[in-house]
Amino acid sequence: MLPRLALGLLLLASLRGCVVYEYEHEFWLRVDGSGSVSVTGRPALWTAFKGLGRPGDSEASATREAARELFERSGLRVKRVTLTRREGRPYLFVSAEFDDVNRLAGTPAFPDLKLTLRPAGERLLLEGRWAATPGAAVAADHREGLMAVRFHLPSKVFSHRNAFGGVERGNIVGWRQEVTRALEGQPLEFGADMSGRSILWSTVSLFAAAIAGGLAILGGALYLVFRKGRAANNTSPSS
Repeated sequence: MLPRLALGLLLLASLRGCVVYEYEHEFWLRVDGSGSVSVTGRPALWTAFKGLGRPGDSEASATREAARELFERSGLRVKRVTLTRREGRPYLFVSAEFDDVNRLAGTPAFPDLKLTLRPAGERLLLEGRWAATPGAAVAADHREGLMAVRFHLPSKVFSHRNAFGGVERGNIVGWRQEVTRALEGQPLEFGADMSGRSILWSTVSLFAAAIAGGLAILGGALYLVFRKGRAANNTSPSS
């Protein structure tokens, strides 16, 4: 019974991790607001949501060159642009770096996204909203599937606003909805409350403290041995 239950849970986890999105933003953030982003989606959805290419001719006009120009014009440093296929359907992928996540919203590359990262005492608050631009429309065969906004956050997450999978692997949160609802104008609200101290820095500090503590113990032990040796020499009878 237990082996079957374990196998079932393993299969469920693997299926959950294999969700394919028709349109997705994925962010990797640092505590100073810099980071990187990748956007993946079918060309028709790039056209509908970001205005890339020409309506009705997305596969020919939403090109890699046009996507690169769109992101560079928005102040990002493009790392990679590819056009791949899943089950025979094209997907445009762009990966880029930015210096301040708060300056992305409203740029040519992100007309569909509002996003802020701000300090609140010793914590950081992530708040945002994804919404289709007015007039977004695609053909019926491009309206199926899911879209998502996902974040790899840099520090411990204390709370989130209805992330669909909760906090995954310690610091990943994401929100998703059906493409049809997005095209109907349904916004996707998201947010998270996290520590203002990065996981990396906390880990480095922990290791440094552990090393310092170990050295202090070793130094203390050596001092005691040396002191005991001197005491023994001082009390030994002279020849």
